[in-house]
Amino acid sequence: MATLILPGEWIKNWEKSGKHEFVQLCKELTEKTDHGNETKDIQAALYEVCSQVVQGNLKIDLVSAVLGEMMELRDDLPSILADVFCILDLETGALEEKNKRDHYTHLVGACLSFVPEAILKERLDPETLESLGLIKQAHQFNQKIVKIKTKLFYKQQKFNLLREENEGYAKLITELGQDLSGNITSNLVLESIKSLIGCFNLDPNRVLDIILEVYESRSEQDEFFLSLIKSYMCEPITLCHILGFKFKFYQEPNEETPKSLYHIAAALLNHKLIELEDLYVHLMPVDATIVEEHKREISEAKQIARKLVTVVLPSEKSEDKEKEKEKEEEKNEKPPDNQKLGLLEALLRIGDWHHAQSIMDQMPSFYATSHKAIALALCQLVHLTMEPLYRRAGVPKGAKGCALQPLQNKRAPQPTESFEDLRKNTFSMLCYLGPHLSHDPILFAKIVRLGKSFMKEYQTDSRPEVKDKMEILLSCFLSIADQVLLPSLSLMECNACMSEELWGLFKLFPYQHRYRLYGQWKNETYSGHPLLVKVKAQTVERARYIMKRLTKENIKQSGRQIGKLSHSNPTILFDYMLSQIQWYDNLIVPVVDSLKYLTSLNYDVLAYCIIEALANPEKEKMKHDDTTLSLWLQSLASLCGAVFRKYPIELAGLLQYVTNQLKAGKSFDLLILKEVVQKMAGIEITDEMTSEQLEAMTGGEQLKAEGGYFGQIRNTKKSSQRLKDALLDHELALPLCLLMAQQRNGVVFLEGGEKHLKLVGHLYDQCHDTLVQFGGFLASNLSTEDYIKRVPSIDVLCNQFHTPHDAAFFLSRPMYAHQILSKYEELKKAEKGNRQQQKVTKYVAACEQVMTPVHEAVMSLHPARVWDDLRPQFYATFWSLTMYDLAVPHAAYEREVNKLKAQIKAIEENSEIPLNKKKKEKERCTALQEKLQEEEKKQMEHVQRVLHRLKLEKDSWLLTKSTKNETITKFLQLCLFPRCIFSSIDAVYCARFVELVHQQKTPNFCTLLCYDRVFSAIIYTVASCTENESHRYGRFLCCMLETVTRWHSNRAVYEKECANYPGFLTIFRATGFDGGNKADQLDYENFRHVVHKWHYMLTKASVHCLETGDYTHIRNILIVLTKILPCYPKVLNLGQALEARVHKICLEEKDKRPDLYALAMGYSGRLKSQKVHMVPENEFHHKDQPARSATPASQQNGPGSAGKPAANTSKTEEGGFEDGDRVKDKSQGTTKPVNKANSTAAKVTTSNGNGALNSTKAVKDDKEKSGKEKKEKKEKTPGSTPETKAENRREKQRDERAGKEERLLREGKEKTPKADRKLDEKSGKDDKAKAGNGEPVEPARDAVKESKNKEKGDRNAAIATLKSPNPRSDSAESERDHKRRKLDSHSSPSHSSSVKDSSNELKDPATKHINFNSVARSKSREREVEKKDTESVQGRSKEKKEEKERKERKRDHAVNDREASQESKRRKDENGTNSSKNSQSTSPSCDSPLTPEKEKTKRSKSSSKEKAESVKAERASSGGKKESRHEKSEKKEKRDSAGGKEEKKQYP
Repeated sequence: MATLILPGEWIKNWEKSGKHEFVQLCKELTEKTDHGNETKDIQAALYEVCSQVVQGNLKIDLVSAVLGEMMELRDDLPSILADVFCILDLETGALEEKNKRDHYTHLVGACLSFVPEAILKERLDPETLESLGLIKQAHQFNQKIVKIKTKLFYKQQKFNLLREENEGYAKLITELGQDLSGNITSNLVLESIKSLIGCFNLDPNRVLDIILEVYESRSEQDEFFLSLIKSYMCEPITLCHILGFKFKFYQEPNEETPKSLYHIAAALLNHKLIELEDLYVHLMPVDATIVEEHKREISEAKQIARKLVTVVLPSEKSEDKEKEKEKEEEKNEKPPDNQKLGLLEALLRIGDWHHAQSIMDQMPSFYATSHKAIALALCQLVHLTMEPLYRRAGVPKGAKGCALQPLQNKRAPQPTESFEDLRKNTFSMLCYLGPHLSHDPILFAKIVRLGKSFMKEYQTDSRPEVKDKMEILLSCFLSIADQVLLPSLSLMECNACMSEELWGLFKLFPYQHRYRLYGQWKNETYSGHPLLVKVKAQTVERARYIMKRLTKENIKQSGRQIGKLSHSNPTILFDYMLSQIQWYDNLIVPVVDSLKYLTSLNYDVLAYCIIEALANPEKEKMKHDDTTLSLWLQSLASLCGAVFRKYPIELAGLLQYVTNQLKAGKSFDLLILKEVVQKMAGIEITDEMTSEQLEAMTGGEQLKAEGGYFGQIRNTKKSSQRLKDALLDHELALPLCLLMAQQRNGVVFLEGGEKHLKLVGHLYDQCHDTLVQFGGFLASNLSTEDYIKRVPSIDVLCNQFHTPHDAAFFLSRPMYAHQILSKYEELKKAEKGNRQQQKVTKYVAACEQVMTPVHEAVMSLHPARVWDDLRPQFYATFWSLTMYDLAVPHAAYEREVNKLKAQIKAIEENSEIPLNKKKKEKERCTALQEKLQEEEKKQMEHVQRVLHRLKLEKDSWLLTKSTKNETITKFLQLCLFPRCIFSSIDAVYCARFVELVHQQKTPNFCTLLCYDRVFSAIIYTVASCTENESHRYGRFLCCMLETVTRWHSNRAVYEKECANYPGFLTIFRATGFDGGNKADQLDYENFRHVVHKWHYMLTKASVHCLETGDYTHIRNILIVLTKILPCYPKVLNLGQALEARVHKICLEEKDKRPDLYALAMGYSGRLKSQKVHMVPENEFHHKDQPARSATPASQQNGPGSAGKPAANTSKTEEGGFEDGDRVKDKSQGTTKPVNKANSTAAKVTTSNGNGALNSTKAVKDDKEKSGKEKKEKKEKTPGSTPETKAENRREKQRDERAGKEERLLREGKEKTPKADRKLDEKSGKDDKAKAGNGEPVEPARDAVKESKNKEKGDRNAAIATLKSPNPRSDSAESERDHKRRKLDSHSSPSHSSSVKDSSNELKDPATKHINFNSVARSKSREREVEKKDTESVQGRSKEKKEEKERKERKRDHAVNDREASQESKRRKDENGTNSSKNSQSTSPSCDSPLTPEKEKTKRSKSSSKEKAESVKAERASSGGKKESRHEKSEKKEKRDSAGGKEEKKQYP
C-alpha cells in the first residue's frame, strides 16, 4: 500500500510545517476525481502517517488530532481509516516488538471518538477489539458470529405443504393465462399473485416454476413475462436452479428438450435476469464430451478418406459394410439433445450475439456451426446486421432484392452503415461461421458483392487519412476469403454461379494475394474440418474415376464432369490431374480440351496449381542419370503452353516464377517460357528446320507464319496479345531478356559445376533458344515506341547489364530497324518525291542518322586496336542487318502463293462444303495471297535500298592498318563466329554476308583467306559448340560450301563472280592495293585445287574428332557432317575415309552411348546414299603428271606444321592423297619463258588456299624488305650454266622412273588420309620394312634424310601428326604477330599454310617460279643478277656432282626394291599407310631465308639428291648459323609428332 511516501522533513518538522503540509496533501487528494484512484492515494497517505506513529516517530496525540480534523473532508474517511487500521493490525500482530503493538492500540484508542465502533468491529480482529475494550471476550464474540451465519445461510425455511390449497394454483394459472391484449400489466398481475400466495399459502418457488411454465407455453409474450419475473424475483440463482431442474428433466435418453424452454432461457439471459455461468453448468453434455466427439468425427472422416484413397479387396469391402451397418444401428439409439447447442440457437434467433459467442468459445472451432440449424441462425443474424450497408453499396444495378425485418431486440448487434462498421461484429460472426456459410448461398453472394464494392472504393480512394483504415479492411476481407468464402465454396455442390461471383472479387486482388489464398485453401483448409476432409477424399475419388475414363473420344462428357467437380474443389481436382499428367504425357491433349467447362476462378486456380507443381521442392528436375531434364517437367511445360494459349488465364504469376528462378540462377524452368511463347505466339525455335522453312524465315512476318514453322499455329493474335500485355503490365519483358542473356554463361560457370557436360549443354541451348524465341516475339509484337522505351542502347546493355554482345545486338536489332523505318517515313513525308533514286537517298540519310550514335556506342565494346582494321561502321552494319535485308526469298513466296491457289481450287472442287463456308475460305486464302504478294514487293524495295546503302559504305569498311590476315582474324572472331552459331537464320546470314562483301568488291577484304580460315580450323570450333550450336555451325559451313561448290562447278560462274574480284587477289602488297596484272588473280584450276585442299582439311578435322573418343567431339562433328552432307564429301576417297571411321564409331558406341550410335548410323546411311554423287579425285580437280623437281620444297615443308598439306606447286597439296602425285618438274622452270613461269607461279602460290593470300611479308621492316628484293633479283636469273646440260641428261632417267611410278599408281588404289587407323595395330617390323623399301613415292623424304633410321623416325612422326593434329599452342597463338613478321611457322592449323606458302613464293627457287612482285621486271636486270650468281655456283657444282650421283644410285635401288614388293605396298595403300606417310612431305612449314647461292644451285640441280646438297650448302652459307630454321622445325615436328602419338594412346 505504501505507494505514497511522505518526505522526511514533514516528519521531523511535524509541529512547525509537516502537519500543515500533510493536511494540504489530503485535501488535494480528496478533491481530485480519478476513477477511484484517489481512495488508494488517501489510504496510502493515512497509512504512512499511522505507520510513523507505530514506529514511534510521531506523537499519538498530535496525529490523532490531525486525523480527527480530516474526518470532515469526506464522508467515507472513517471507513478508509478503518481499513488502514485493519492492515496495521495484521502487520503489528505478527511483530515481536511489543512497543509497536502498544503504539498501534493507543492510536486506535485515541481515534475511537471519530471512527464508529460498528466499523471497527467489522474490520479488526476480535483480540484487538478485546484489547481496545470494544467487546468483553473475543471467544464469546466468535461463537456469536458462527450462530448468526448458520441462521442466515444454512437454516432451511419449511413450508407447510399440507396447508397449500389446489384452488390457489388453479387461480394462479388462470391469472397468468388470461388475455393480455388489454390494459393488463405485469404489475397488476403481480399484485394478484401476491394475494393468491398469501391467501392460499402457496410456495413462492412453486409459483415461480408455474410462471416459467406458462411463459414457456406463451413464449411470444416476452415483454409481459420478463417484466413480471423481474418484479417477482429477487434472487437470480433461484431462477437458475429452477431452469436447471427443467433442463435436467429432458436429459434422459430419447427425450427432446422443447424449443420454448431454450427460448425462455435465452430471453432471461438476454435481459440479464440470470447469468450464463450459473445456467451453463446445468446443461448437458459436458464440454469434455463435446471435445471428444469432435475428435472422433475428425478421425472418422480421415479414416473414410483413407478408405476412399486406398485400394480395397472385395472380401474387405463386405466386412467394412457390416461394420458400417452396426454403426448405423448404434446411431439409431438417439442420444439426448445437446442442450448447449439448443440454447445457442435460441440466443442467435433473438440476436443475443454476446452470450452466443461465449458459448461457441467453449467448444472446438466450427463445432457449433457444423450443425445446420445453428449455421442458418447465425447466417440470418449476419443478414440482418449487414442489410443497410448491402442496400447502399452491394446491390447490383437493376436488382431489387427482398427487404428483411430488423430484430426487435434492442440488445442485438447494431446494423452496419459503413465498411468500417463491419469490423465490429459482422466479420467475427463470419469467422465463427467458417465453411458452413455454404448453407446460405445468398449470404455468400452478398458478402462477395460487398467485397467487390469495397475493392473499387479501395482502388479509387487515395486519401492519405483513410489509407490505414482501408489497409486494415483489406486484410479483413482477405481473411474472410481465406477462412470463410473458399472453404464454404468447397462445401457447395457444383455451384458455378458462386464461383463466378467469387472471381468478380478475386480478380480485383493482385495475383500474389490470390495465389496465397489458393495455397491456404489447398494445403491447410481441408485438414481442419471433418466435413472438408471427407469432401477432399470424395473429390479425389471422383477425379480418379473421371481420369481413368478420359480419352479423345469422350472429351465432351468427361469435360462436363470435370467442370462440375471443379466448381467446388478445383485445387484438389487439379492437383490430382497434374500428378497424372506428370506421369502420362499422352493425357495432355484430352485434358486441355476437357477444361473448356471451367469457370474463370478455376482457370486462375489451375495456373496456381501448375506453378506450385513446378516449384515442388521434393521433385528432382533432372533424371537419375543427371544428363536430361525430367519427364514430369517437360510434361508440365507442354501443358502450360497448351492451356495458357487456349484459355484466358492470367500469365503474370507464371512469368514472374520463371523470372525469379532465373534470378536465383536456375535455368531449368526456361522450358516453360519456351513452350508458352511457342504455343501462344506461334514462334517456333528448332534447329531441325528444312531449307524451305529456313528460306521462308528470311521473308516478312506473313511468310514466316505461313511457311516458317513445322506446325501451322493459327489464330495466335489474341493469345500473343495477352502474353504481350502480361509482360508489359508487370514490366517483365526486358528483365527476362537480360536474365536469359546473362544466364547463358551462368549455366556453364555457375550452374554447371558438378553437372554432366551433356546436361550443361542442353541447359545452355535451352536458355539460348528461349532468348532467341522470346526476343523474336518481342520484336514482332511490341510497337516501336514500346520497344524503344524498354530496350536501352547497345553500350548500356553490354557495359552496364553485362549482356553478351551477340545477345545485345539481337535485342537491339529490331529497334534499329524500327528507327530507320520511321525516320525514312518522316523524310519521305517531308519531301515529296517518288523517284526511286530520291527514295534511296532518303533511306541512306535515315540510316546515317539512326546508326551514327550506334557507331559511337560500339567503340566502347572492344579495345581501340580492334578498330585499326575494322571500322565501327562495318561492325555495326554486320550486327544490325538480317537476312531480310540482304535477299528476297522469291521461291518461298511463290511456293506459298501456289499452295494458297491449290487450296482455293480444292475448295471450289469440294461439293460437300456449304456455300457460305466456301466463300469465307476463298476470301481468306485470297486475302493471304494478296498479303504475301504485297509483302514480297515491299521486301524487294527494301533490299534494293539496303544494297545501295552497303555499296556506298563498303569503301570505308576495312582499314587494315595491320595485315590482311589480322583483319580476317578480327572479322571472324568478333563478327562471323559469334553470330553464325546464334541462330539458324544467323548462320545463313553470315555465309551470305561474306558472299555479299565479296560481290560488293569491298577493298581490303580477302575472300579466299576468309574461306580458308573457316574451313581449315574447324576442330576447335566444333569441340566448343553445344548440340544446337553444332546444328547452326553445320548450317553455316553448308552455306559457305554451297557458294564454294557453285564457283568450283563451273568455270563461267567462277570467271563471272570471282575472276576479277579483289577478294581473289593472291597477294597483297600494302593497304589500298586493289589490283595488278592477271598474275595476281587466282585462276580457275588453282581455285579447284584450293577447294580440294579445303575438303581434305574438313576430312582431316572430322576424322580427328571421331577418333578422340570424347562424347562432345563425336556428337558435334556428326551433327556438322550431317548438315554439310549436300556439299561434302564430293571426292570419293575422302568419302570412303569418313565412311570407314563412322562405321567404326557405330560398332564402338552401339552398347555404350546409344545417342552417338543413333547419330552415327543416321549419318552413315545418308552418306552411303550420297556415294553416287561423289567423283574421283582427278575429276574434282585437274591432276598433273608426277614430277621430282619440286621435292626440295616438299622436304623443307616437312611433316611438322600441324599436318597441313604443302602448296608449292599446282599439285603438291594432293600429295597427302596420291603417292604418285608430285610437283611439276623443275626443268620446266629452267626452260620455260617468264610468262609461263608466271602462270605456274599462280598455281604454286595458291594451291593450298592460303599461301597466295598471305600478307605478312608485306608488312616487314624496310630493311628486311630491301634485303629480300636483292635476293629475289638473283633468284629470277634462268639457269644457263654448264650444269644445265648434265641436268638434261639426268632428266631422261627420271622420266623413265616416273613412267614406272605412273603404272604403279594406276594399278594401286587411291590413297585416303587417315582412312583406317591400322597403323596403331602394326608391329615395329612393318615400320622397319617400310623404312627399308625406299619407295620412290617419297623422294623428298629420302633426299632430306641421310639414313634409314632417320627416315623411319620421320615417317612415324608424320603418321602421328596425321592421326591427331597438334592442338594450337597458347604460345604460338600469343606470339602470332611476332612470328608472322619473322616468317616463322604457325602452330595453328588455320594460319600456318598461308605463311608457309608465302615463304615458298619469295624464297624457294627449286620450283623455279618467279615471285609476283617481280613479274614486270625486265630481262636485262635478270641477266645482270644471273652473271653474279653463276660464278659462285660453278665453284660448288663440281664438288657436289659425285655425291649427287651416288645418292641417285641409291634412289634407283629403292625403286627396284619397291617393284619387287608391290603386293605388300598395295596392302599398305589400302590401309592408308602411304597417304599418312606422304603427308609429311606435303605438310607446309616456313622456310628460312635462302641465299642466292642456294637458289642458283637448286636451279641447276635436277634430282632430289642435289636439292638435299643445296640445303647443306645453304646451311653452310647462312651467316655462320649452326642450325637452320628448317632443321629446328624438323626437330620440333618430331617432338610434336611424338606428342601426337601419346595423345593418340590416350584416346584409342
